[in-house]
Amino acid sequence: MIKVFKLPDLGEGLTESEIVAWLIAPGDTVELNQHIADVETAKAVVELPSPFAGTVTELHQQPGVVVHVGEPIVSFDVAGAEPQSAGGVGAAQPVEAEFGDGVASATDAAGRSGEAAGDGAPAREAVLVGYGAAAERGGRPKRRPRFGGPVVEPVGKAPSVVEPVGTRERPRSTPPVRALARELGVDLAALTGTGPDGLITRDDVHQNAPGRAAASAGQGQAPRDGRADATPAPRESRSPIKSLRKLTAAAMVQSAFTAPHVTEFLTIDVTPTVELLDSLKRDRAFADYRIGILTVVAKALCIAVARNPSLNTRWDDAAGEIVQFNYVNLGIAAATPRGLIVPNIKDAHALGLTELATALAGLTETARAGTTSQDALTGGTISITNIGVYGIDAGTPILNPGEAAILAMGSIRRTPWEHHGEVALRSVMTLSLSFDHRLVDGEQGSRFLADVGSILANPGMVLTMI
Repeated sequence: MIKVFKLPDLGEGLTESEIVAWLIAPGDTVELNQHIADVETAKAVVELPSPFAGTVTELHQQPGVVVHVGEPIVSFDVAGAEPQSAGGVGAAQPVEAEFGDGVASATDAAGRSGEAAGDGAPAREAVLVGYGAAAERGGRPKRRPRFGGPVVEPVGKAPSVVEPVGTRERPRSTPPVRALARELGVDLAALTGTGPDGLITRDDVHQNAPGRAAASAGQGQAPRDGRADATPAPRESRSPIKSLRKLTAAAMVQSAFTAPHVTEFLTIDVTPTVELLDSLKRDRAFADYRIGILTVVAKALCIAVARNPSLNTRWDDAAGEIVQFNYVNLGIAAATPRGLIVPNIKDAHALGLTELATALAGLTETARAGTTSQDALTGGTISITNIGVYGIDAGTPILNPGEAAILAMGSIRRTPWEHHGEVALRSVMTLSLSFDHRLVDGEQGSRFLADVGSILANPGMVLTMI
C-alpha cells in the first residue's frame, strides 16, 4: 500500500519549511520514526522522522525547495502494514500522514506510545517535527546511514555520476554547514573535518569550494603582464529571501508599526563590575563557568524586573487585556548564519549567576549550530541584545514582538570619567532601553533602567534590592 507523507503542520504559525537534506533515497527501507530528512523552518533546523515503516518509493521534493504545509514530500510502500501506536494489543491505530483536509498534524501524530503487540516491548513514539522517538529510554534516535539507492540530485543541477553509497556513514557536520556545502557545490564526503571529533566546519567547506583550490595553486605564478589574474566580481547578485529572514522582517515591521517605541539611554561607570568579573576569573570556585558582562546584565535585569513589573508584560489586543508575567523568560538576541533569532532562557529569574552563565553558554552553542529548539524560540517575556560585541556604544533596538521591553548593551570603553571629584580612566558602558509606551510609561522605564545601572555601577546595591 502506497502512503504519501505530506509536510505536517509545524505549529507556531509556520506554514512552510525548506528541505535541507534527504537521508533516504528511493528503494531504501525505513523504520517508524527513523530520521529521514533535515528541514529548515523559519525558526530552526529540525530532524524529520518517518511516520511509516516501509520502503521509499518516491521523493516528491528536492533539497533546497521550500515546501508548504500539506504538500507531498515522500511516498512509502508500507505493504499493507500500518504502524502501531498506544493502546496495547489490538488497539493499534494508523499514524496517518494524509488527513481529510490534506494537512498532516504534528499534534495528532505526536505523543502516541505504548506496548508493542504481544512482546511487551515499548513501541516508538510517533512524533513528526523536531523530535524523534527514543530508541531506548530517554535517548534520542541515532542517525542512520543511507542505504543503497540512487543519489538524488538537487533541482536545476546537472546529474553527477551515481554511485551506490552502501552503508557508509554520513559525514559529521551541522545543518547550516551542509546547506553551505550545497550552495558552494562541495562534497562533504570528500572532506576531513578539522572541528572537534572530526566535525566538518564552515571553514573546511570554504577551503574546498570549487575555484579555491585552483586559485591557491596559481598563487606565486605572476601573469606575463604583471597584473593579478582575478575574475571580475559581478556588479550585483541576488539571493532568495529565506524563511527565517522573511519571518524576522515581518515581525520587526509589525513590532515597529504596532507598538509605540520609546528609547532611553544611560551611560554608567561599570568599573566595579569589571573588577568583580576579574576577581571571579581568579577564583578557582568559578573556574568552570564563563561569567561575563552579559551574565551580570542578565541577572541585573531580572532583579530590576521584580521591582518594575510593568516591563515584563504583554499587550493582548484581541482579548483587550494586559498580561502580567510573574516569571522571566529572558530572550537573548543572537546573530546566526541563518539570520537573527531570539531564543530565551526559561525562568531566568530563578537562576543564580553561575546557572545563568551555564544557560547562556548552552544557548549560544545551539544558536551557532542551528539546532535551537522551537520551545526556546517562543514564550519570551523580555530581551537583551549585546551590540557591544561589535564595538557599538548605543542603539535603538526594536522590541521582540509580544514583549514590552528590550535592553541593549553597548561596548565597554576605557574613558576619562569623573571619579571621587577627579578625572580618572574608567570602564564606561551605555545601556539603551526600548519599551512599549502602551505598557510602560516614562517613569517606570526610567526607574527600571536606573536599577540596572545601579547594580552595574555598584554590585553591592543588590543587597538593597532583594
